[in-house]
Amino acid sequence: MIVGNVDESRLMRLAGFLGMQKLKWSLRRLYVPIWRNALVLEVGSGGNPYPRANILLDAYEETRERHWDPLVHDRLTVMAFGEKLPFKDKCFDFVIAAHVLEHSSEPAKFLAELQRVAHAGYIETPDAFMERINPYTDHRLEVTMRDNSLVIRKKYAHIVDRELVELYEDRAKSSVTRRLIPKNPFDFHVRYYWKDKINFKILNPNVDASWEPMKSDKTNIQSEGFRRMMRFYLLKIIRILFSQNRRNDKINLLSLIICPACQQNELKRDSNWIECRGCGARYEVHDRIFIMQTPFRNNDTL
Repeated sequence: MIVGNVDESRLMRLAGFLGMQKLKWSLRRLYVPIWRNALVLEVGSGGNPYPRANILLDAYEETRERHWDPLVHDRLTVMAFGEKLPFKDKCFDFVIAAHVLEHSSEPAKFLAELQRVAHAGYIETPDAFMERINPYTDHRLEVTMRDNSLVIRKKYAHIVDRELVELYEDRAKSSVTRRLIPKNPFDFHVRYYWKDKINFKILNPNVDASWEPMKSDKTNIQSEGFRRMMRFYLLKIIRILFSQNRRNDKINLLSLIICPACQQNELKRDSNWIECRGCGARYEVHDRIFIMQTPFRNNDTL
């Protein structure tokens, strides 16, 4: 189902030729190398989903992990975790997982689920080098690529090398984050396309990456209110122009999902609920949002 030049579109190549790396980086989100009729899932869609995704999936309505951006649900949206996707085997042609793998404390399980539900896909993360010197509070992995294979190192804490980070922040951080990375974004990120199989290696599989992250609030985010609002509406316009809106409205999600509790596909929709005929688990539905994380049982008190 993957077609064309896998890494870059013509517009991306043109922007690169003209030396417009920031524009080229932005254009990558409009490029998904698949046929128009392919069914696409985005895992970890958050507040800025890919326009080409037909179905969205995220774990949280609001979270610091995406800088408090509100969840966008302008098409069918499923609330679930990437390590336990509530979908049938190979029901998607393509799955997008951009800036979400590095949040998982169980990368092998996460990648196995992507391979189970889709025939091909795209994974994007910060590169391990950028993660090592600019550690993100909620990132649990360092990811890089060698010989078309993902190389993953689990982080035992938020900061892996405190001495390196201190030296970097004291002298070089401002220049790197404000000038070097914006001008060369492709050098500081991993972009990995796969078909049939995800090639990966976890260097330290026994490390526990499920540590508790530092606490923070929305103070800095709220101070950027006008800028965030303008960005929100710009992205909304782009999604309206480039999404498959009419097709998305006609998708029968019930034909794609399974019960997370028992993995059965005998499901029925009843008003604001989905009920599994196999185990009796029930899941809430609010408009286009299907909450498939915690099931209710028939005898649960609502």
